[in-house]
Amino acid sequence: MRRLGTKRRRRHHAVDPGFVGGNEVELLRGGDQLFPRMLAAIRHAGSEIWLATYIFHDDETSLALADALIAADRRGVRVRVVVDGFGSNGSIRSLRGRFAGSGVALAVFRPMDRWWRWFQPGQLRRLHQKLCVVDGDIAFVGGINVIDDRFDIHHGRSELPRLDFAVQLRGGLVDLVAQSVRSIWSRAWLGREFDDALLDYVPLRRRFGLWLTQLWRGPQRLAEPVSRLRPVSAAFVLRDNLRRRRTIEHAYADAIRGARASVDIICPYFYPGQRIRQALRRAADRGVRVRLLLQGKLDYRLAGWAAEALYADLLGHGVEIYEYTPAFLHAKVAVVDGQWATVGSSNIDPLSLLVNLEANVVVQDAGFASRLAGEIEMAIAVSQRVGERAGTGLRALMHRAVVVWFAYVFLRVAGAAGRY
Repeated sequence: MRRLGTKRRRRHHAVDPGFVGGNEVELLRGGDQLFPRMLAAIRHAGSEIWLATYIFHDDETSLALADALIAADRRGVRVRVVVDGFGSNGSIRSLRGRFAGSGVALAVFRPMDRWWRWFQPGQLRRLHQKLCVVDGDIAFVGGINVIDDRFDIHHGRSELPRLDFAVQLRGGLVDLVAQSVRSIWSRAWLGREFDDALLDYVPLRRRFGLWLTQLWRGPQRLAEPVSRLRPVSAAFVLRDNLRRRRTIEHAYADAIRGARASVDIICPYFYPGQRIRQALRRAADRGVRVRLLLQGKLDYRLAGWAAEALYADLLGHGVEIYEYTPAFLHAKVAVVDGQWATVGSSNIDPLSLLVNLEANVVVQDAGFASRLAGEIEMAIAVSQRVGERAGTGLRALMHRAVVVWFAYVFLRVAGAAGRY
């Protein structure tokens, strides 16, 4: 565990949440490390627990967490849970039955319990965040759903756990995570259709001045490379569909543009837009070692097919591409120059960067980055490197054209604005 710097600096161009010092940030690998920490925090909770997740399954591991939430409620802790209506569609009835008779308040974001909901506007925009805050003191942020690491809803059980990460936070950043969870839970609990993320800006926060400032100060943007904003510890970076549409995309692109030695990215669903693709190519062209670890054991073939459409172009610029085959890959992490690191829920594809509600933590600390870089090295060591592949034939060109067309149609249907 690293105790990061205690200084704090904000620029008038940035919008909260900004970079905050004085945090403890610990990397957790998979549910095997995350769930015991969450259970311990929940069992010691004294006032409130807020949890938001895309999937809250009803397997043994998940129900143990649900029972801990019920036990917390019985001793007087306020417990609020919000799940996505699509990601948790198969388990919502079971969860409601489990929570029945308790004070645990389960909200469903964009429920899919009626056939006609599939035709409602905005249903492609899902809650993909994975957040938990206990007593305003400790927070968990990352890409890990509430489901057994060795179980996949579509493929069943596997011998090895999926590769995934989260972080445990203490310090000033926790309050920003808590504000986000409270906001999205309140929005889902009201059960009305609002424009995406609008409730982030109504007075549901602790202080009236904060939400008013959020509303009028403009879109969140990490306006400068992190290295220029020293001393910086960490930032909680959201993506929504109102004022922070491209924040995570900008964070990635800015870090890659500033890279001098290395860029390592792990991402299961990889189809970046022009901004990130150009940053990756230019970084490799100027001699930066750029490595991508993508999924080799596919859970959705369409996602793998889309990523492969970019292989030839990136390989041609010297980008190294690896495919992780020991188990399913679900991690969304990156390290740049051994100093900048991010862990979160956002993939590098149109769904995450322009449609879903996502949340990442960006950390500026050599110790934390070194720990994450070590995990990346171990994962690459058991992966297969993608060799040079022909990408100029008619079949390859048709492949890219179809993927580009599909992405364009999807973004138009989803209501995403701007170029990708």
